[in-house]
Amino acid sequence: MARDLNLDELHELLAALAQPRVLIELGVLAACLVLAWLIVRQLRRPGTAVDSIWFGARNFDGVLFPLVAIAIALVARVAIAGLQKVAVFKLAIPILLSLLVIRVTARVLGATFRGSSWVGTVERSLSWVAWLAVVLWVTGVLPLMLEAADDVSWKMGAGRMTLRTLLEGLVVAGIVLVGVLWISAAIEKKLLRGTGDDLSMRKIAANLVRMLLLFIGLLFAASAVGIDLTALSVLGGAVGVGLGFGLQKIAANYVSGFVILAERSLRIGDMVTVDNFSGVVSDIRTRYTVIRALTGREAIVPNEMLITQRVENLSLADLKVLITTPVQVAYGTDVRSLAPKVVEVVASVPRVLQDPGPSCQLAEFAADGMNLNINFWIRDPENGQGNVKSEVNLAVLDLFAAEGVEIPFPQRVMHHVGVAPEDSKPPAAS
Repeated sequence: MARDLNLDELHELLAALAQPRVLIELGVLAACLVLAWLIVRQLRRPGTAVDSIWFGARNFDGVLFPLVAIAIALVARVAIAGLQKVAVFKLAIPILLSLLVIRVTARVLGATFRGSSWVGTVERSLSWVAWLAVVLWVTGVLPLMLEAADDVSWKMGAGRMTLRTLLEGLVVAGIVLVGVLWISAAIEKKLLRGTGDDLSMRKIAANLVRMLLLFIGLLFAASAVGIDLTALSVLGGAVGVGLGFGLQKIAANYVSGFVILAERSLRIGDMVTVDNFSGVVSDIRTRYTVIRALTGREAIVPNEMLITQRVENLSLADLKVLITTPVQVAYGTDVRSLAPKVVEVVASVPRVLQDPGPSCQLAEFAADGMNLNINFWIRDPENGQGNVKSEVNLAVLDLFAAEGVEIPFPQRVMHHVGVAPEDSKPPAAS
């Protein structure tokens, strides 16, 4: 009986769509969409980010456009229903609802998990499911499927659960989790806005807020699906055993991440060296830390390693770094008069600090010449050390060329011990 009723409604809808008065509805629908776009455009403030969840890059690819369009379309449907039989809006409103669901999920996942490759796959999969649901709803098949799913049931604990309850619970759980991720992404954006020394503390606060909201969201989602929350005590015990054995490394990395952020031993932007890898700390996650080298390579270092091993932090107490470049001059060079000139040309190189200033020291007397150590300080090691060292060496080379100072080649002194000729031997004693 219900099936015949749904088929009759579908035939009635198709017949209504074939009437000439449908053109009026199409014009009203087009006007609703244009009005929604104009409203969203007016609501967008100057300087709104292109990745905004509400507006998107072009106003109509955000969440606000389908939301406003649905509201205007509902008002227009009520107005048209008093004049003629509604046909187009029966299709348009479910389509706009599906578009809203797709936009919300895609935008929230994109803002929460930036750069993740699986976000696009989830968005495409959700789009197929949403559009298929619209087709099934319009054709009247979806209500029949839900009635059939209501007949499939099984016992769970003290009660019974149907397939329809499970499907509806999964939908509600998805909505709850997307809402929680949206709230956590907004809070994280507020906390991480701006720069400063407290960036690491804001990072740990954002991570804690996200974990807390996700935990609460998972509880609501489990309740919506029909899972008895009292069973979580058993699950918690199993998770505890797993953490004690197989997941202890992962747990150690998570705990180490919060310790690093809390102690502020490493901060985002610090220049560090870990396991012979030098770079700038670009991000501190709950499980690992990302270190970006000056060459562009990135290393993902587990947080436990940063706690248990030695880490050289060039930016912890003072940003100034000492760089030494050796040079050799020939014997006979007037080092006393040359050293002040070397200091002067090194001090003129950009990025070389004046306080503490550079110095030139006679380090040792080598086999081929006298070794000088030229010491200077820089404040920005994250901009590279080899480039400024090269500039200093070139400046010293120009000075030596102007002063006629010789950089000696390797030298060896050979002593030849000869044998006396026969006629030079003394006469034998008689």
